[in-house]
Amino acid sequence: MDKNPNEMSFLDHLEELRWHLIRSSLAIVILASVAFIAKDFIFDTIIFGPKKIDFPTYKWFCNLSKSFGQGDSFCISEMPFRIQSRTVAGQFSAHLWTSILAGFIVAFPYVIFEFWKFVSPGLHENERKNARGFILISSLLFFIGVLFGYYMVTPLSINFLGNYTVSGEVFNDFDLSSYIGLLRASVLASGLIFELPIIIYFLTKVGIVTPAFLSKNRKFALVIVLSLSAIITPPDIVSQIIVSIPLLILYEVSIFISKFTYRRLEKEMQQTSSAK
Repeated sequence: MDKNPNEMSFLDHLEELRWHLIRSSLAIVILASVAFIAKDFIFDTIIFGPKKIDFPTYKWFCNLSKSFGQGDSFCISEMPFRIQSRTVAGQFSAHLWTSILAGFIVAFPYVIFEFWKFVSPGLHENERKNARGFILISSLLFFIGVLFGYYMVTPLSINFLGNYTVSGEVFNDFDLSSYIGLLRASVLASGLIFELPIIIYFLTKVGIVTPAFLSKNRKFALVIVLSLSAIITPPDIVSQIIVSIPLLILYEVSIFISKFTYRRLEKEMQQTSSAK
């Protein structure tokens, strides 16, 4: 049974946090073990999926190209690169860390649940009610971001970098760790970026940001989004636009959430003032 947070000392809070971290880590390890056993599916189907020319994203772009009368300009006939492992423990290390990454992604809802269990006792009853659905919404946004990173950012990056050459004398041989690092960064970065509405909600709750501030700085947000898109995608305008659009939509959704939260805060303050 959890202790009353009002009666807990600093060390008690640390002890409580330690057990939340232990349970979260245990969930990640268990799911990582499952992913470790399912090596063939994880690597052949998921990890190396964007390397295959029949990957859904490439088919979608090819069909889109034909629909707009561009012929086969966006169709892919080959991936002119190979993936190799140049260190003794390279493949085992990739297997281990990829399994941990898969475990973290699948266990994300439980990790958020443990985080919520730690912070919720310190909130007021009305704050806990207002934040109901936090685990579901944050998990949903994270998974949408992961899928976006996997089906959009990763294949666009791999296709561009895999076909990029400075000379016909150079053949692309990508190291296994470099390939997985690109996929990992694309997936995790997208997953965390899609948590923006949740972050804005809590920043508004504590008074750090306001809807007026977000609306006023929309042009700066546009520059940041375009810069971020240029960093995580290949340097071509089509890829940057494809990535920028969902991020701009997320920002607009965040403004709406901030307005809704800010109105509720003002209403609660008015009710408190009238009660006095």
